[in-house]
Amino acid sequence: MAKKKMVLCTQLPEERRKELEELCDITEAGELLHGKGNVTEAQTREECRGYEIVALGDEYAGAETIQDWVDSGMKFIGVAKGTPVTVDNKTIMDNGLKLSYTPGRNRVAVAEFTIGLMIDMARKMSLSAEGLHKGDHTSPAKENIYDVPDVKNVTFGPLDEKHPFTDYGIGFELYGKKLGIAGFGAIGREVAKRAQAFGMKILAYDPYLSADKIEATGARACDLDTMLAECDILSLHLPVVDATRNIVNRDWFSKMKKTAYVVNTARAAVIDQKDFIEALQNKEIAGAAVDVYWEEPVPQNHPLLGMRNVVCTPHMAGLTTDVDHWSGEMMSTEILHYIKGEEREYIWTRV
Repeated sequence: MAKKKMVLCTQLPEERRKELEELCDITEAGELLHGKGNVTEAQTREECRGYEIVALGDEYAGAETIQDWVDSGMKFIGVAKGTPVTVDNKTIMDNGLKLSYTPGRNRVAVAEFTIGLMIDMARKMSLSAEGLHKGDHTSPAKENIYDVPDVKNVTFGPLDEKHPFTDYGIGFELYGKKLGIAGFGAIGREVAKRAQAFGMKILAYDPYLSADKIEATGARACDLDTMLAECDILSLHLPVVDATRNIVNRDWFSKMKKTAYVVNTARAAVIDQKDFIEALQNKEIAGAAVDVYWEEPVPQNHPLLGMRNVVCTPHMAGLTTDVDHWSGEMMSTEILHYIKGEEREYIWTRV
């Protein structure tokens, strides 16, 4: 069998790549060849023209680019992303092709980070650590730090106006708290597993999943209003589509406890920015932890960065040294299914 022509823009595990090299002539292009963020759509279009198999990473491919590739012989296209909104799927579908993608490739990475943000938020970890580095609640410099008093119970002193607990606030435990999960897909379910290990009670809202499937995981299936009213922490795991854009708004916040917190490691566009800021400023909700923003890098004067009740991280949740491996495994499997004429498993159906 003649080898198929394949252009590769994303990393594959070494063993998988060797397996595909037996079946394909592989050309590297896009960000795999030039580095992250160093490729324009026009450059990608040119480099990926004329290949039967196109495997993308973060590269953009609009309608004209897709049609160009189809006209030059593309039969398979895959995007190694959890939500492949970087390519025009309508044009792909109009040409009778299917878009392979890698759902849940970073589900463990995001889930672990989400739990980390909850602990940080609950126990004031970033706030107090930053304060200590700045010199808050420290004593004057000592000539010999190893000369310490013989005290059995070393503490920061009495709980007065100078105490860290007074300044930063006393945190709370995750144990026994109710975690509302909006969007019970691959990441939402991974978050639920880890939260259950902490003794949290899971309230899940997902109109696309049956109550039986949700409750088989040990979570409680809820309608939106019930989840919002009862949860102590709300964790968002929604994709950005027309139905979810700005869906988390004033109406949601008004139904939540004033003691409740919001965690967002999904996409900022699912939250109405102005409503969110006002809810935090007006103490309609107690606080938040966010890893994603409406514009990135986030403007240095963004109100969230100056709020003591908000933990901010720079879009780090889905990034680990392991994610490319999981993504590459899934994409390799999709390509092998195509080559062997087998049914593919991960097909994106939205436009």
